[in-house]
Amino acid sequence: MTAPAVAGNPNKALLGQPVLTAENVSITYEVDPPVHAVKDVSLTLKRGEILGLAGESGCGKTTLAYGLNRLLKDPAVFKDGKVTFHDQSGEDIVVSNLDGEELRTFRWDKLSMVFQGAMNSLNPVITVRSQLHDIFITHRPKMRKAEREERSAKLLERVGVDPNRLGSYAHELSGGMRQRVMIAMALALSPQVMIMDEPTTALDVVVQRGILREVMELREEFGFAVIFITHDLPLLLEISDRIAVMLDGELVEFDSAKEIYENAQHPYTQRLLSSFPSLTGERGAFVREGGEQ
Repeated sequence: MTAPAVAGNPNKALLGQPVLTAENVSITYEVDPPVHAVKDVSLTLKRGEILGLAGESGCGKTTLAYGLNRLLKDPAVFKDGKVTFHDQSGEDIVVSNLDGEELRTFRWDKLSMVFQGAMNSLNPVITVRSQLHDIFITHRPKMRKAEREERSAKLLERVGVDPNRLGSYAHELSGGMRQRVMIAMALALSPQVMIMDEPTTALDVVVQRGILREVMELREEFGFAVIFITHDLPLLLEISDRIAVMLDGELVEFDSAKEIYENAQHPYTQRLLSSFPSLTGERGAFVREGGEQ
C-alpha cells in the first residue's frame, strides 16, 4: 500500500516525505524498581501514510505514543532520544524540546490524538458543541462564533454524526458516535499527523468497520498521516502502509505491511501471525496442555 494521491490537499507534493521522526527514544516509569517501558526506539512516519504500531498489552505502544506527543505524566519520564516534527512549511520542530506555550500551540494543531476509550476522553458535563468550540477558541481565537458553529457541524457530518448531536452530552451518545466525535475533534484544526490509540477496540465489528472506513476516506481527502495503535495485527495488515512491531519496550520489526505478512523476520512477529486461524485451511483439533485433545 502506498500513500494516496490526495485531491483536496494543497501539500500533496510532500506525500511520502518524513513528517515525524523518533530517534533512540527511551521512556522509563520511575517506580521501585524502575520500568523501562520504551527502549531506544527509532522510527519515521511519512506524510499521508498509515503506520501501524502492533504488540501485546504492556509492550510500550501507548507509552511511546504519549512520548511522541509529550503527554507523559509522572512517574513516566522521557529519558533519552529526540522527536522531530517536519512541518509542511519546511521548519523542523524538535517536539522533545517544546514546553509551555510552544507545546500547547503544537498539540492539536500539528499533531492530534484519538485516545483509547472515548467516554473517558470526552468531558461528561459539557456538550459536544462546547468541546469542539473550545478547540477553536483556544487555537483560532479570531474565529467568530458563527464560524465555529458551522465548522463544528461540518466536522460531525464528515465523520457520520448528525450535526443535531452538537447539543448532546457524552452519555447520550453510543460508543461508536462518541468515537466519531473524538475523530472530529482530532480533525478540527486539520493536523498533519493523527495518533489513534486503539480507537475501535471496545466497539462491535460493524461499527468498527464503519469507523475504519471513515478514517481511510478522511486520510485520502486531507492527506494527514496516521499512527494506528492496536494489538490486532490482521487489522493493521489490512489498513497500514508500514507496520512497527513492539515487544517488551523494543521495536523488533519495522517494514511494509506486505513484507511483514509475507516474510516476517522476528520470531515474535511470526508467532503473532500464526496465532490467527486461517479461514480456508483444514480444520484442526484443539490440543490441550500435556497433549490431550
